[in-house]
Amino acid sequence: MIIKQLSIINFKNITQADLWFSDNINCFLGNNGMGKSNLLDAIYYLSFCKSFTHVVDSQNIRHGEDFFMLQGIYDRNNNPETLSCGIRKRQKKSFKRNKKEYERLSDHIGFAPLVMVSPADSILIHGNSEERRRFIDVVISQWDKPYLESLIRYNKALEQRNTLLRHEVNDPLQYEIWEEQMAYTATIVYNTRRRFLEQFIPVFNHFYNLIADGHEQVELTYRSHLSEGALQQQLADRRDRDLILGYTTRGIHRDDMEMTLGEYPMKRIGSQGQCKTYLIALKLAQYEFLAKNGNTAPILLLDDLFDKLDSQRVERIMQLVASDIFGQIFITDTNREYLDSIVKRTTSDHRLYHVSNGEFTIIP
Repeated sequence: MIIKQLSIINFKNITQADLWFSDNINCFLGNNGMGKSNLLDAIYYLSFCKSFTHVVDSQNIRHGEDFFMLQGIYDRNNNPETLSCGIRKRQKKSFKRNKKEYERLSDHIGFAPLVMVSPADSILIHGNSEERRRFIDVVISQWDKPYLESLIRYNKALEQRNTLLRHEVNDPLQYEIWEEQMAYTATIVYNTRRRFLEQFIPVFNHFYNLIADGHEQVELTYRSHLSEGALQQQLADRRDRDLILGYTTRGIHRDDMEMTLGEYPMKRIGSQGQCKTYLIALKLAQYEFLAKNGNTAPILLLDDLFDKLDSQRVERIMQLVASDIFGQIFITDTNREYLDSIVKRTTSDHRLYHVSNGEFTIIP
């Protein structure tokens, strides 16, 4: 997947921009707060129908304006595609492919696969299990539509069961209806997550070892209630306790990925550089997995990639980025030295922009 051109109106601090990109490496240089990350978020939005920062759609509208618009012209396996999105305050979001509006936004997920590395990724290590489940779901949903449909159906059934619990309903038959649906869809989701991580973890370890030069032992372990047995029986057994608590305590909505350095949690003992390395390895493994299992190579967005890394890790990452194992890449940084070093290492076409107050200028 390659984005050839991007038009932006009133998105965050970007009043208007019309940008043309290299098929290979695109670099954006500028101080913090100038709009580099906002540009990447606009590209992300056209892939996932929402902001990477998970804010309400209207909060992406430039201050003082009533709407924003995004349009990307893509090359998808040598076929031209146009994706566009418009948001107006207090109105429904409009998202179109080749001028035809989607009936369901979930139908678009996976069409323009994308992987983003951002400073905000630290929440994967230091945040709660919901963030780590979202990471798994974002990867799998880009290539497995039945998985996404099962996940949506599970969450709807979970919401219904939680409503019964909050209202202290004691009729077992009402619970059994939703618990049966939860159990059926949870099995699909659990088995898909398990198979995915069996393939994903060795790739993650490979990238971590490349960046850390094999000096550290890290692990990634999948935890799920479904490994303990059938969910429907677990839900029935926990119903009385869940009634007291007012919510469902068993199920795939409690799944987690345990991240460790040696024998200890990464979030407890990992240095800033080790945590950043862990996150980059996760995202590069995500890229490789999507490239191998999807219908087109993902776009790779690298936001403030080198912050908090020592010079040796920066060097190894630059070697990776400058290699030909990735497709189209977008990189932001405040340090031109890093960007120039990447450009010099590659024989591929590239484009370099300077970013200031939401405006973009090509650097020759």
